[in-house]
Amino acid sequence: MPELIVSSFASVQGSVGVAMGNIIGSNISNTLLILGVSAIIYPLLVKRSTVNKEIPLSLLVVVAVWIMVNDKIIDGNIANVLSRIDGLILILFFVIFIYYTFSIKKNQSGILEKIGDEKIKQYKFLTAVGLVFVGLVGLFVGGNWIVNGAILFAKYFGISETLIGLTIVAVGTSLPELAASGMAAYKKKTDIAVGAVVGSNIFNLLWVLGISAIIRPMPFDASLNYDFLFLFIITILALFLIFIGKKNVIGKREGWTLVSLYIIYIIFLIYRG
Repeated sequence: MPELIVSSFASVQGSVGVAMGNIIGSNISNTLLILGVSAIIYPLLVKRSTVNKEIPLSLLVVVAVWIMVNDKIIDGNIANVLSRIDGLILILFFVIFIYYTFSIKKNQSGILEKIGDEKIKQYKFLTAVGLVFVGLVGLFVGGNWIVNGAILFAKYFGISETLIGLTIVAVGTSLPELAASGMAAYKKKTDIAVGAVVGSNIFNLLWVLGISAIIRPMPFDASLNYDFLFLFIITILALFLIFIGKKNVIGKREGWTLVSLYIIYIIFLIYRG
């Protein structure tokens, strides 16, 4: 939701650099920072379905979006644009992903019962609705503040909106995933920790980017191809790390590797300007 709100506001205001940078930067932050921190807190056991299906799907989505935004390279067009048609196609892929996600429960009997055994705080219906409403209002207000603040920050320091989107905005909108995955790892619920990262990456590229493109066609800065390539490489790296050491486990050593790569990436972004 934070990525959706921020990128939608940025798209409405024509700040494509913030919108696109936020989505790509959030996925890089998810894969390196959040997955890394979670693994440092507690080794993450990765399910076979995640290795065989979800992570390869996230790779395919990265490639699909890269093809859509590179009109100059693919079709020889004058400009690179993620059009409304591209946005609708992304939304259709998102619907397929949601269908796949709900179909998983057919092959995983007993999970709902297991979740139902855990003690959770109970709220009255009106209280629950009120909390959701307040949370949504907070997201809208906060999202607007983030976009406006990012634009002013970029203008004041004379740097690109894309850089702000890839760094400050991306990390800010990824904080919910960091909190969820970190707490899940602390409670040894590694399925949630890994699922939050992989699911968020797919959501961002299909749902958030699709909605943003439908609101307003998004010109694409070719310099972001480096970030797309980096996202593709680190997704493959995450797959590779799963098979290093203890099979299907991302341990603390691998976690520190991911976090270190994120720090190096941020330094590279600042140097690139």
